[in-house]
Amino acid sequence: CKVNQYETSALEYLFAKEGFEIVDFDGFADAYVINTCTVTAVGDKKSRAVIRRAKKTNPDAVIAVTGCFPQAFPNDIGLISDADVITGTKNRSFLVYAVKTSLLTKEKIIHIEKFSNSETFEPMYTERFPERTRAYLKIEDGCDRYCSYCIIPYSRGPVRSKPLDDVISQAKTLYQNGYREIVLTGINLSSYGKDLKLPFAESVEKICRAVPDCRIRLGSLEPDLVSDHDIEIFSSVENLCPQFHLALQSGCDETLKRMRRKYTSEAFAKTVEKIRGRINDPSITTDVMTGFPGETEEEFEKSVEFVRSVGFLKVHVFPFSRRKGSKAYDMPGQVNRAEKERRCSIMTDASDESRKAFMQTFIGKTVSVLFESYFKNGMCEGFSENYIPVAIPSVRPLTGEILKIKIVSVDGDRCIGEVIK
Repeated sequence: CKVNQYETSALEYLFAKEGFEIVDFDGFADAYVINTCTVTAVGDKKSRAVIRRAKKTNPDAVIAVTGCFPQAFPNDIGLISDADVITGTKNRSFLVYAVKTSLLTKEKIIHIEKFSNSETFEPMYTERFPERTRAYLKIEDGCDRYCSYCIIPYSRGPVRSKPLDDVISQAKTLYQNGYREIVLTGINLSSYGKDLKLPFAESVEKICRAVPDCRIRLGSLEPDLVSDHDIEIFSSVENLCPQFHLALQSGCDETLKRMRRKYTSEAFAKTVEKIRGRINDPSITTDVMTGFPGETEEEFEKSVEFVRSVGFLKVHVFPFSRRKGSKAYDMPGQVNRAEKERRCSIMTDASDESRKAFMQTFIGKTVSVLFESYFKNGMCEGFSENYIPVAIPSVRPLTGEILKIKIVSVDGDRCIGEVIK
């Protein structure tokens, strides 16, 4: 989760300001902080495994657990009994105080605040993302969509937005610190500005124009909240990356209705068509769930065919995960694990076909690539503006550089290119 990555970096900044030395998580430390994710049951399980690993590394350390899991399931904190400090997704600055107190007194501190309807955006700040060439900038928190499968509105509270002047100020700082791409993130990014009476697209435009030499990339968007007006504005901003992650979830209308999604597959396809009609060489990426309660074989096949028809660059395919407290938890027609995994495999194959077909359309074209990694076999890899992975042969690391690259071939799940001199 990009929001969690931003918040983890912001927590590191807070602890460093208070005199803590940030060390590798797998090494010996006086305190370990686990920023949990609870979007799936697998996320919960991984968080608990990390807690046990930290306790084993140093049994005398303070184990601090924060984030979505405690906030969503305050009655289940007994499942993380190894934790000495437990907080939620509110008042993150309190976490530093709690850890310092627990280090001194050895007392167990549990502090999970409930959300109110008058919630405002909690100021968070960070300047660095170690070992990353692109920076994340969280500009929105909370969600009011209440999809039937999702527990996140309960763990994140109502929609609230970072003041635009603060967003612009932090974007400038990140650019000055050497980042040439900034990813705007949020729990429901499309709702940015709703509480501040700020239009989303115009706000994005102002952020882009404040750092004209920096690429700005948008996180996940709700397809029904992307209007013709928004697309028109997006098309006029040169440094906005032409990649649009539209959260599909299913390509079948019957399934979408049970999910409480606010669009149809036809409406989704029309939004994609409008984006492609106004913006040069855009890519569309998405998320798709398999095995939602009541999903029949026929509904699943509709979803697969729709995914094939859109021509996505990338599809994050995942099985439905039952989340206690969500509407879908007790829905009839629960699909067994083996069947969900089978459908995942089929959907992944379909998305891989679309990915290769999309990338092949770029053979012979020129793209700008921000390079991120250097491989020992003499290849450097990065991502184009529209998020195509591109590798080129190089005798030196190119990390952090943006170069014009001509695509010459497709190799597996990436393109191969050559530098245009």
